Amino acid sequence: MAGDVNGSADVIRVVNQSKGTVIAERATVARGAWDRGRGLMFRKSLNPGTGLVIDPCSSIHSMWMRFPIDVLYVDRDGAVVRVDAAMRPWRIGPLFAGGRAVVELPEGAAARSRTERGDRLRYEPAAV
Repeated sequence: MAGDVNGSADVIRVVNQSKGTVIAERATVARGAWDRGRGLMFRKSLNPGTGLVIDPCSSIHSMWMRFPIDVLYVDRDGAVVRVDAAMRPWRIGPLFAGGRAVVELPEGAAARSRTERGDRLRYEPAAV
């Protein structure tokens, strides 16, 4: 299924299947409890073209973060159910019952890829 983040790759490419745009060329997948809980905390920045896919996840916070991020909340079918553009540090995001994953991106990445609510995402192996 296009929305699944399953597989053995720790780094993937995130594509907006609905628009045919690339959201992140190289997104790290956080599956373990430690990696999901840590997220982007304490990092100085998030480079353009990168991101973090937290799976499973239905809510996030931006405590101890130093920069704003774009956040895509994704359901079990790979559809974007919410886009939070430029979520600032020290915020708590909403809880989505039935949420599957959250994609954290550099500020502006959602707009550049024209990603909006209802778009379907696809995950591919990242280029080496």
